[in-house]
Amino acid sequence: MITTKIESGVLTLSIDRQDKKNALTGDMYLALAQQIQEAQTNDAVRVISIRGEGDNFCAGNDLADFLAFAESGGLANGLSEFPPIKFLHVLVDNKLPLIASVQGVAIGIGFTLLLHCDMVICAEDARLQTPFVDLGVVPEGGSSLLLPARVGKVNAAEILLLGAPISAQRALQMGLCNTVCQIAELDAQTSALAAAVASKPQEALAASKAALAGDIDLLHRRIDEEGGQFLERLQSDEAKQALAGFFRK
Repeated sequence: MITTKIESGVLTLSIDRQDKKNALTGDMYLALAQQIQEAQTNDAVRVISIRGEGDNFCAGNDLADFLAFAESGGLANGLSEFPPIKFLHVLVDNKLPLIASVQGVAIGIGFTLLLHCDMVICAEDARLQTPFVDLGVVPEGGSSLLLPARVGKVNAAEILLLGAPISAQRALQMGLCNTVCQIAELDAQTSALAAAVASKPQEALAASKAALAGDIDLLHRRIDEEGGQFLERLQSDEAKQALAGFFRK
């Protein structure tokens, strides 16, 4: 489930499915998308903060839910109706400052959504990972465009092709987060950062965020291209074997 709180201009979105390391289902994607969209016209919201309840940020897609949607004909109306894709497009169109508060695992889309955030704070135990190739699929979330721009091609290749976990300190060195703190300080530091951003002149803040956004039309197209390739790969023997191995574990 997704829980929400608005306080002092900050909308906090909490991913709360701790027994599955906060893996996202289709309904959870849609709930996140709806909250972010509604925040765009809510005068009480100046900043959005996203976090995970418990010991982890987000373990990515709930693969069983993900595959069930695809196999049930949920894609009959096109890629735009696929909940993860709808959520990603909402992230791209979001005009409010977005801050992520990360501890434990941030896997798959749990990692790639961080690339859409304006600021990221990691606890010292954070582990970022993109196991797309290991699962027989391809990167998503616009990461093939955003990640090389953020960390350079060779680092992006290491992250996306090898899929090995990245420590919080390595993430800091690469520029994937703003700071690393002790776990006990994560919520307080995130709240302080969000409050500082929320206190800024709002029109200037919005204009500055828009200037930093880059070519959002290109990003929308890349998300759709990656999504199409991702779904094609799901039908491959390679992906089916990799996913079968995942479920056996």
